[in-house]
Amino acid sequence: MSVYYEFALLLAVSAAAGTLAVRLKQPLIVAFILVGILVGPAGLQWVRSYDEVALLAEIGVTVLLFAVGLKLDLHLVRHLGPVALATGLGQLGFTIVFGYLIGLALGMDHLEAVYVAVALTFSSTIIIVKLLSDKREIDSLHGRIALGFLIVQDVAVVLAMMAIGTHGAAGAAGDGGELLARLGIKVGGLALFIFVAMRSLLPRLLHVMARSQELLLLFAVAWGVALASAGDWLGFGKEVGAFLAGFSLASTPYRDAMATRLVSLRDFLLLFFFIDLGAKLELPVLGEELPAAVVFSLFVLVGNPLIVMAIMGYMGYRKRTGFLAGLTVAQISEFSIVFVAMGISLGHVGPQTLGLVTLVGLVTIALSTYMILYSQTLYDWVGRWLGVFERRHPFREAAVERVAASIHQTDVIVFGLGRYGRRLAELLRDQGVAVLGVDFDPETVRSRRRQGLRVIFGDAEDPEIPSLLPLDHVRWVVSTLPQRDVNLGLLRALKRHGFRGTVAMVAHDEEDARALRAAGADRVLTPFRDAADYAAGVIAKELT
Repeated sequence: MSVYYEFALLLAVSAAAGTLAVRLKQPLIVAFILVGILVGPAGLQWVRSYDEVALLAEIGVTVLLFAVGLKLDLHLVRHLGPVALATGLGQLGFTIVFGYLIGLALGMDHLEAVYVAVALTFSSTIIIVKLLSDKREIDSLHGRIALGFLIVQDVAVVLAMMAIGTHGAAGAAGDGGELLARLGIKVGGLALFIFVAMRSLLPRLLHVMARSQELLLLFAVAWGVALASAGDWLGFGKEVGAFLAGFSLASTPYRDAMATRLVSLRDFLLLFFFIDLGAKLELPVLGEELPAAVVFSLFVLVGNPLIVMAIMGYMGYRKRTGFLAGLTVAQISEFSIVFVAMGISLGHVGPQTLGLVTLVGLVTIALSTYMILYSQTLYDWVGRWLGVFERRHPFREAAVERVAASIHQTDVIVFGLGRYGRRLAELLRDQGVAVLGVDFDPETVRSRRRQGLRVIFGDAEDPEIPSLLPLDHVRWVVSTLPQRDVNLGLLRALKRHGFRGTVAMVAHDEEDARALRAAGADRVLTPFRDAADYAAGVIAKELT
């Protein structure tokens, strides 16, 4: 069977398995690992193009780490809340220490126990964000706290990968201070290059690239792969290089535009990573690791949420908030598997460790998905016994509620800041309305910011653009864009993301106006007709 036919079969089987997983409300990760087992050497042996699948898997991991780095805006990292930092570090420390002790108790050697303990600390950002978004809880208090300590975990996983990558590079050529010093010089040189690029090169390049959305995406992938290759060549791994590439772009105004367009590519390529992983798993090894997997799965499902609840309760949050946030760490992530796979490539651990961690991942991801989906039902069952996790006066949550009630949120979002959109935004702003502008032309964004308007870079044609906007607090969304198809697509995206405010859109002729009304636009603005009516009124008044 040719490689093309094998890939066609692989994609068809993956699509069928993914459909079944969605119907069962399971993350696609579980389905794709099972597909790898099914079609690989341990199963039906349908796919033999392992080198090609492995290459796509490597690129998928690169894009994943690049996307993680892209989220870590310097301003965001600098302003991480104390609860996110305390909860993230507390959960990391608790899981590593007790996971290590459990590993020793189960007969592991010290290095294997360390790898497993570290792997258990990472929760899946992709799965949690997806579940919270589906439940419309991203902007809730527990959702924001969860995203905060997920960022702490993302930083930790990159540091862990950097540490073992550096250790592997030093160990490959022998021990010694000279080797470590040489590696330190390489790391410092790359860091200096990234710093200079962030200050001088990247802002100018991106300003040019952003004129074309396709070119912007191509540049993002090329930059990520280039720095991943540089990281591998310097000896501390493709993963670290890819993360630094994303981090170098995280403070630019084009970060969100790149991130939303990378989502589909990332998810598609990660399909091959999980299939590759499943194909490499040996069923007899998985069977041998089953008892240990049960112990570690219970530890993750119960221990991680308990430590989060304990820390948040001590810091002054209510037990319900701690419980809902704690459920988000009741699983391990794709990073856990990537981390152990790096350990195998360096000769630190054997395939049985990867099998164990993968089994724990399958169990915890599957069960925690239902725990998050039915979190309120679970809380209703156990809430009466959680009083130990709440102070008599939850002062910090009460303060958050007072601040949230007093913050002046965005009232109106205006898409398109040309002459009409700019004038509309300025008049609304001058009347005390909180306006946020969105435009995909970098020159327009820069110009309107100089004029004192709040503007972000974004493309109305991007179906994920509403996920970047504070829709829960917005009363009006106005599109001044002239293209009917773009406006219809924006309408569909707003509906899909649950926007309940008023949507107003510009139409330049009656046919467009009818189409927009039929699609659900609450108001249709006709600037040409309105301007003509006004001009006719002025002229008629002068003539009489």
